[in-house]
Amino acid sequence: MLQIQNGTIVAAHLPGTPAVALRGAGVGGWMNMENFINGYPGAEGSLKATMSHILGANKTQFFFERLLDYFLSEDDIAFLKASGSTVVRLPLNYRHFEDDRYPFTYLEAGFQRLDRVLGWCAKYGLYAILDLHAVQGWQNTDWHSDNTSRNTLFWQHPHFQDRFVALWAEFARRYRDNEIIAAYDIMNEPVTNAPYGLFSFNYTPDWEILNTIYRRAVRAIRSAGDQHIIFLEGDLFSTHFSQLEVNYADNLAYSSHNYTDAGFGPGIYPGTINGREWNRDTQMELFLATEGVHYARQRNVPLWVGEFGSVINGPIEEEPDRLRALDDQLATFNQCNAHWTAWTYKDVGVMGWVTLDPASDYMQVIAPILRTKRQLHTDFWMHWLSPTPIRQMTNELAHSIAEIADDPSLDTAANERFFTQAALDIYAGAILQRSFAECFKGMSDNEIDSILQSFAFHNCHPHTGLISVLQKNMQ
Repeated sequence: MLQIQNGTIVAAHLPGTPAVALRGAGVGGWMNMENFINGYPGAEGSLKATMSHILGANKTQFFFERLLDYFLSEDDIAFLKASGSTVVRLPLNYRHFEDDRYPFTYLEAGFQRLDRVLGWCAKYGLYAILDLHAVQGWQNTDWHSDNTSRNTLFWQHPHFQDRFVALWAEFARRYRDNEIIAAYDIMNEPVTNAPYGLFSFNYTPDWEILNTIYRRAVRAIRSAGDQHIIFLEGDLFSTHFSQLEVNYADNLAYSSHNYTDAGFGPGIYPGTINGREWNRDTQMELFLATEGVHYARQRNVPLWVGEFGSVINGPIEEEPDRLRALDDQLATFNQCNAHWTAWTYKDVGVMGWVTLDPASDYMQVIAPILRTKRQLHTDFWMHWLSPTPIRQMTNELAHSIAEIADDPSLDTAANERFFTQAALDIYAGAILQRSFAECFKGMSDNEIDSILQSFAFHNCHPHTGLISVLQKNMQ
């Protein structure tokens, strides 16, 4: 079982062995789905409810079971290992393990699915990190915590907090002796101080509640006799660390997320992007200036960059620039002895190591949805794409609201950004979910199964340019 010794991660059961470098991918879109990864509109929970209404509960369950079966299989784990990965990050939605109608009662089907993948990881010698990506009551305002309202109820309600701690105690009870698990990432991208979904870029974390919740979860895991490494993510989407406690238990470390303008563009790299000159020196300068690096070094604990990446669905002529930016970013991480997992492993053609074939059945069936999503800008994540007319209209409306409200404390950029998210990603995205479900209405189980095989590894396309950059830096 991996442990932390003198600021490094080592295989503690083999004294004298070199430090272990955790490098690999995060598998978004599997046991925690995301709209831009899987191709649907809106949030996962509301999509499943809508599809159940249109297709029926049994057909909907069959649909998502088959999607998960094909999205991550033994072939995918074998490929990740063969590519040079030492670890895979497994994002998890609590709904696979606990039903809101029956809190504190755990779902064996979710654990059985996770167990199968951990078995494949053991077979191929690939470490796994369990990442609770969507928690009870929503820990942040965004779609990737399965949030349909931008309300972060988790931080206000002890009921949700108790269920979160109890679920980690259950994970610890089941996996405390599993050595293929490298670590637990106990909460993805917390945002503690956004009541009713409102916050500005001049953000102040609620360190008291974050440290209290982390301490409770760590205590529950250790009380179960589990000594796995535990990664604690910083506040505001894993970027703020200044008062995050870490030295109250053994085998605690930090995890930061480091997305950059150079990875998204648009713009030439090296070159000027969004008013800043970007090159390898810039990458190093900005990474060293992050709170995650500063506080990990100050406290002599490892730093794992749990998420970062470069997109491949921007202007086609700029794809080499995005890959050069990624290459320099990875070199920076390695030079600073940071562990890393790139986002994301598989998707419908946005930033995946492996992408669905554009001619596949699934991509053809949902093609009208993808076009409409683009027109309505319902995928909030893809902010780097050229603004659509509807997005320009929401921006103008956000400015009008700010002018009429006449509140000097209002953050102009935050107001525009999050009004657009609420109107388009959440509201318009929810409207489109019925159309997505209708794409599969009337299909037999065999037809649905055949279409979802588009997600199977042997039907997908590894992105050779992206993988080449990753392999170079995983060696």
